[in-house]
Amino acid sequence: MIVIKNIVLREIHMPLREPFKISSGVETMRRILLLHFKTSDGFETWSECVAGALPNYSSEAIDTARIAIKEWLAPKIVGEKIADPVVVHSLLEQDIRGHNMAKAALEMAVWELAAQMRGLPLATVLGGSRSAIATGISLGIQQSPEKLIEKVAGALAQGYRKAKIKIKPGMDVDFVRAVRAALGDDAPLMVDANNAYTLGDIDILQALDDFNLMMIEQPLAWDDIYEHSVLQHQLRTPICLDESITNVAKAKEMFVSGSGKIVNIKPGRVGGFSQALEIHDFCEQADIPVWCGGMLESGVGRAYNVALASLPNFSLPGDVSPSARYWEQDIVTPEWTMDENGMVNVPLAEPGMGVKVDVDRVEDLTVWSEVLGE
Repeated sequence: MIVIKNIVLREIHMPLREPFKISSGVETMRRILLLHFKTSDGFETWSECVAGALPNYSSEAIDTARIAIKEWLAPKIVGEKIADPVVVHSLLEQDIRGHNMAKAALEMAVWELAAQMRGLPLATVLGGSRSAIATGISLGIQQSPEKLIEKVAGALAQGYRKAKIKIKPGMDVDFVRAVRAALGDDAPLMVDANNAYTLGDIDILQALDDFNLMMIEQPLAWDDIYEHSVLQHQLRTPICLDESITNVAKAKEMFVSGSGKIVNIKPGRVGGFSQALEIHDFCEQADIPVWCGGMLESGVGRAYNVALASLPNFSLPGDVSPSARYWEQDIVTPEWTMDENGMVNVPLAEPGMGVKVDVDRVEDLTVWSEVLGE
């Protein structure tokens, strides 16, 4: 039985090694909401809410998540007797619509606590079957095709198994054409539009068919299913849905309508592990490959993504880059690393998520903190 005694909410500021630019803006510093849990019988863990500073990925932001967790969500589980983590999703859903990232930060931590109490790695508790996972890199929009070629070539030389190229109108076809011409037909490339296009841009999107891409990720509106189906039927390249897939029902809608052929599962986006597992299992049955996307997480959030990505249908390289990709120094030990073949090891040697939080570094980076519960 899990009884959460208290949760410390804490915001830290982590500067990125280099600016990260997508179609909706540029990030140079990441505001991160961490949660530190303690149970009545002495177990503790950390989790991360992946909401950004602004509601430009979804309707959530770090400040709304803080309110949702403090006022509505944490009171549903603090002090309650939780027999199994599978019940937490339903508890958090009662009378609270949306706020998936806030819910996920609570729900996934209960899974981690359960793994510790059972003496098992988090990946094993989730049903993971891999000891290492293939890793891709996400590259922000670059100033020129030449700079993009340099970035992609460097990443593939390091061993990354996939290069995701961020695009937006005016910085798309010519940039991708240049990379494909420079690196050849075998370079594993995909593009991510972050909702920057409409069906009025179909000529541009069809032009991307010429470049043998692994996928085009979420080119149309962030919450759309229908128009993606119109687009997919006019493209050879698979569409991957990201923001649109917020639960397993949306994944089923995508399948029935033919809106896409691949799903990016981000556990924060779908409200935690319970929905992520349902989406994974449905997609496996429907022969839809999935992969795990990233949200510029610290090493804490990365731990949860790595555990999830160890499941069998995560057959495409995920955005689970090593710590050094984004941070001069991470907040976990050991930091996440990648070998020369682009593989990140899944921690299986001890119970839980497999990394420890550097509490001193977290304290140094803390902007504010607040205790919920005893």
